[in-house]
Amino acid sequence: MFESGMHIIRLIEPSLEYADEIWAFRVEILESDADSEDRFAGCMSLDSCGSAEEWIHVCELRKSEETCRKVGSDVPSDTHLAIRHSDNRLVGIIDLRHHINHPILGTWGGHCGYSVRPSERGKGYAKEMLRLNVQNAKALGIEKMLVTCDSDNKASEKTIIANGGVFENIIVVDGTEMKRYWITC
Repeated sequence: MFESGMHIIRLIEPSLEYADEIWAFRVEILESDADSEDRFAGCMSLDSCGSAEEWIHVCELRKSEETCRKVGSDVPSDTHLAIRHSDNRLVGIIDLRHHINHPILGTWGGHCGYSVRPSERGKGYAKEMLRLNVQNAKALGIEKMLVTCDSDNKASEKTIIANGGVFENIIVVDGTEMKRYWITC
């Protein structure tokens, strides 16, 4: 858990208990980040699901090698909700890909993606979400995590560096410069 001022967060698996919070998170991102192509980073198809229940089911299927292909994924991953303890509010979502043996993930997708609820940004939640996800990666046996961000995303870059991210290089993907960082787990 993490304390930012008076706010403690924990990472938990998506569940029906948080269906309303998940859907409110989705709506807030759609309303606030309408022009951002990366607005649902780490949320694995939340933008295209018709309900929170459907998305929770997709997250469950993506957890194993045997079932992840049923939902269009080549790599199994775990998704976690960042829940603030004081009011049970969903402040962010982060995923963890079990490996990056994939042309896109190994180049620019990396081991994880994350999104913080627009009304909760700038409070340190992304930094703690990534720190906790590094612990999750270590538990899975991942020794080094590839984490990337757009070159102009200073907030994400600060989050990665604060978690020990070591800059490797800049690559260009579809005309966008992406920075690649490695974090030792």
